Order: sequence, then C-alpha cells, then structure tokens
Amino acid sequence: MSSAQEQCTQASLPMTLGQIDAAWLTSALRTRFPDVRVRQLTIAEVMHGTCTKVWIDLETDGAQLPGRLMLKGGFEPHSRDWWSMHQMEVGGYLHILPELRLPSPTCYFAAYDEGQKQGVIVMEDLVSSGARFCHAQHPAGLTETRQRLATLAAFHARSWQSESFAPGGDWHWVQDVACDTRDYARAFLQPEVWTRYTALPRGAAVARRFHDAAWLGEALEKLVTVSSSLPHCVLHGDTHPGNLYVAADGTPGFFDSLPGHGPAMSEVAYHLVCALDVEDRRSWERELVRFYLDALASQGVEPPTEEEAMTQYAIFLARAYFIFIINASEFQKEAVNTAYTARISAAMLDHDTAGRLSAL
Repeated sequence: MSSAQEQCTQASLPMTLGQIDAAWLTSALRTRFPDVRVRQLTIAEVMHGTCTKVWIDLETDGAQLPGRLMLKGGFEPHSRDWWSMHQMEVGGYLHILPELRLPSPTCYFAAYDEGQKQGVIVMEDLVSSGARFCHAQHPAGLTETRQRLATLAAFHARSWQSESFAPGGDWHWVQDVACDTRDYARAFLQPEVWTRYTALPRGAAVARRFHDAAWLGEALEKLVTVSSSLPHCVLHGDTHPGNLYVAADGTPGFFDSLPGHGPAMSEVAYHLVCALDVEDRRSWERELVRFYLDALASQGVEPPTEEEAMTQYAIFLARAYFIFIINASEFQKEAVNTAYTARISAAMLDHDTAGRLSAL
C-alpha cells in the first residue's frame, strides 16, 4: 500500500453514504492521480446487497477520469460482521488482480481500515464501458466458457505452487479456501440454522440426500485433507456468473473477487457447474476440463491427468453446494440461489460426489 493510500485510510473511510463527498473522493483518487480535484459529485444510484454498490457522477480537474465511477463498500447493517470479505476483496483489487493479470474493472482506489472494519473500492463503471454482464438465469455457451477457462488457466498458472503463500510471503494473507470453508461452515451446520436453509425453495430443488448436515460437515473436512495433498494457486474465489462480464471487445472479465489459495479444480468445478445449464454441462464438462488442462500445460504447468482432474472436480462440488445452500437471500435472490443449488445437486448426483467422498 502506498503512503498516500495509507494516509487516506487513516483519515477514515466513509461509513455512511452521506460521508461520500467531493473532499473524500478527491483524497481517495489522489492515491493514483496526485493532481486531481473532484469539483462536484452526485450519487446517481445505489444497489444494496452483500456489499453496497454506489454509482457516482463526477466532474474533475487535473486528471482524465470517466464521468461516472462505481464505489463499493460496507454500508449495510450486516457489513461489520462481514469484515473479512471486505478485507479480502480490497486485497484482491490492490494486489491479486493486477499482479496476476486477471481481466477485471480498472481500480482507482482500494483500502481497508482495520479499526472501522470497512473496505472501500472505487472502480470503473462497467456499464459505461459497454460490458455485458453474465447472469445465473442466462447460462453460458460453449465458446464463451472456453474463453473464460483459458483466462483462468493463465491466471492460475502465474501462482502455481507459489512460495508466497507461506508465512512471511507476499501472499501470506491469502487464506486456504478449503480450511476457510470448513471453519466458516460450522455455524451454519447447526440443526436450528441448517433446517432454515433446507426449508427454502433451494432446499426443495436439491436431492434429499444432500439435506444431511452431518454428511456435508464431514465432506468439507475431507476436502481439507484432499486439498492439502494437491498443488495450490491463487483462486479468484467466487466465479459464479453474477461476478462475471464480457468486455466490449469480447474479453471475459471477473469482478467481486474473494481471493484464496487452493487446488485449481476447485475453482473450475465451481465455475462450470454454476455457469452451465444442466444438460449443457453434462454434454460439455469433460471436454471443457480437458481444454482447461491443455491450457494449463500451455502455460508451463504440469497438470493432473484427465481422470485425476475429474475426480477432483467431483469431490470439490461439495464446497460449491455449501456456498449456495446457505447463501443469504439478501446477497443473492432466492431464484439465483435455487438455480445454482439445483445445478450443483444434479452434478453431485451425476458424479457420485457422496460416494467418492465416503471412499476417502
């Protein structure tokens, strides 16, 4: 973090929408554009959800900046409880996405304040740039999915088995995805909590055998063991369609990263099973996994064999299932959570995820 950015962070990040004013935005943007001055700003639109997204129209002097930017931060009632998410996302925009060159929105400012447990990111407005957003209820096609897998393979390869995850390394703060998921799951797998989620429409959309909280807890524990035996790389962390876009030039893009490290097939399985319609996934997934492995090899990485990769694919579906069976309806609409859990459940049945995990 630059000294200017540290100074801006120490000066307090906005905690309410009313604190987003020309003076604060000027200080934030000066971490990248020292001569900029925001003469006027207007909050044009606000979207509430997991984080708050704020679209800002602005007039500036001293730098060539777009007339509309998007600010993302923790302005929701639940935001302080989700401080680690804000911290990880800021780290992603400051370090992971630019250093590992994963196509993403241009970031003009990102900072996390430990004392306030607040994270704020100021980035380009993708709508103004002509991007097309992906969506859970519009499954991806084959060509688009290949393009995205090729991009992910290059991204994964750049940190393959990196020593930077070790204590003292540049990425020591990046969490182990399997361990983090197992630990996070404990509170949700308590009977009084778990049954609230399985009683929702998403619960009706999945096979009854996956309503067993004890089974899922054991599965996530086993994934920690499997994960520890495999090469790790940096993962975007949340590659469902709601966090994806296609730029005006056709480049696949990624936003809302929650970076972690873990086996690459964990991310590939999560992405494919969320992004593809069930029948398309059944028809294309092995070919797409083979395509991804070839793309990894082209980046100088020795990939697993196809059968090893498909085994990893099958068992890591359990993590994808956990993410969306307990995802709050305030964060993703129930239709979206239901679409994902239905697709994941079908894939777990097709690949005998429960049987493969029980055999471990």
